[in-house]
Amino acid sequence: MEGASGVGTTEVRVRYAETDQMGRAHHRHYLVWCELGRTTLMRERGVSYAELERGGLWLPVSRVEVEYRIPVEYDELIRIHTRVERVRSREIVFAYRIARASDDATLARARTALVCTDARGRPHRFPEAVKRQLETLPAVAAPPVVG
Repeated sequence: MEGASGVGTTEVRVRYAETDQMGRAHHRHYLVWCELGRTTLMRERGVSYAELERGGLWLPVSRVEVEYRIPVEYDELIRIHTRVERVRSREIVFAYRIARASDDATLARARTALVCTDARGRPHRFPEAVKRQLETLPAVAAPPVVG
């Protein structure tokens, strides 16, 4: 779902399986939530990972940054705000803000870089048509996700 600011927003309720013994979300799940935000945003804007792969292009994650600010608790409803930070000839960078739905408090911030490769893992330029599609994703030229 796309928010008024042009940032894609996806809601998730934290499942018991995503928590540790303390009832808090384990750090590995933040990256799963980022993947959900990014793939949902791309699909809603007409860019499908499955279609790219059928066309011989892959987008492996090459870099990840996560800043954990407030623990995420079991059964909390959270929102993953996703935007495109930049698109280059062979790379796309997404920025995320994970927020508590009830008060919009920032729980974490993250960034992922994905590179374009062929099926053998060799660097490949985005075809112009795909690059244009990626550049239409929300917030390529917008200010950073804040909160």
